[in-house]
Amino acid sequence: MRSFLLFAGLVVAGALLFTAFGFAAPAVQQAPAARQETLQERLKRLPDDHRGWAQLGVQYVDQARITGDPAYYAKAEGALATAARLAPADDAVLTGQATLAAGRHEFAEAERLAERALDANAYSAAAYGVLADARVQLGDLSGAREAVERMLDLRPGVASFARASYAAELRGDRAGARRYLGYAHDDAHTPADLAYARHQLGELALHDHDTAAADQWYGRALEADPEYTPALAGRAKAAALGGRLDEALDLYERVIRRLPLPQYLIERGEVRLKAGLPADWTLLEAQRDLLAKTGVRDDLTWAEFEADHGDPDEAVRLARAEYARNPGLIAADALGWALFKAGEPREALRYAKRATATGWQHPVLRYHRAEIERALGRDTPADRRFDPSLASLARFS
Repeated sequence: MRSFLLFAGLVVAGALLFTAFGFAAPAVQQAPAARQETLQERLKRLPDDHRGWAQLGVQYVDQARITGDPAYYAKAEGALATAARLAPADDAVLTGQATLAAGRHEFAEAERLAERALDANAYSAAAYGVLADARVQLGDLSGAREAVERMLDLRPGVASFARASYAAELRGDRAGARRYLGYAHDDAHTPADLAYARHQLGELALHDHDTAAADQWYGRALEADPEYTPALAGRAKAAALGGRLDEALDLYERVIRRLPLPQYLIERGEVRLKAGLPADWTLLEAQRDLLAKTGVRDDLTWAEFEADHGDPDEAVRLARAEYARNPGLIAADALGWALFKAGEPREALRYAKRATATGWQHPVLRYHRAEIERALGRDTPADRRFDPSLASLARFS
């Protein structure tokens, strides 16, 4: 039974903005409800304020991430449509549309819109941020790094430092990843930003197999912002990986009550299975239907789920579709793992090699490749580098 537990932040369907495998999305810096209400009142007075409508659209995307309610995407679409009707070529409007596309996992469209925004305003740090996120998912890591570097030049801060950290981690530079997150932590001035930076430091510690340090960072994130659900989920994850299953399940129940994202539902289900309890996927299936109805296409999450808990052939179909649209490292790993579970280790190895080609040391990707190589009877460098103890971090059994 393979676990999603180390994928926190990578493919959170509505939550992406870009934290399911560590996408470096900035934390929301204001209380969203109050901010939206004030902006809505302003737009009643100034209905032709196209930038106000674009800002409202981005805030709705943030609400989808924060609440796990994909209905906010439809609201974002409406606000951004109004903004585009008023000023279709404005860089803030185009950046808002790119943000919505990324939230719905339409990364090629997000890249196209972000590039148009930069054509309109070459100094838009926000557009460079969305461009970087989209290019990571499309497998263009050099292009993503260029966008991050340009964003750092224009607006050094939590959002750009976090993206720089992720870019460093993807190329295997763990020291650089920690250094940039340290900069983000030092630059954080709000509880939300501080919680975000500390949570990401916890994720890095977990990827380094230090569950105790990870748990400490998650705890410090909650000290900064007790409502920061990803940090609570991090504590649940650390408890599960440390064998404290009852504690993990209690924490996951709190997480699910706050934010029933597919990622957290799957993690809770896997902990229940490890504890000898049935994994009830009813709520997960309901979320799957809801996301589909609101225009969020998340073949990646469902390919991973089907490979481990459902139909491997369906997993291959979904993973191929995801990889065709977004050929990044995570999609390559998902397709390789699905093929392996479907009994095609030779073809699987091709994608596992792509997933690990940049030097990224993510335990799950390394574990998947090592398992595929073992199935082929190969004693390869990847297999020799893999510490068998990492299996406890990559899966439960």
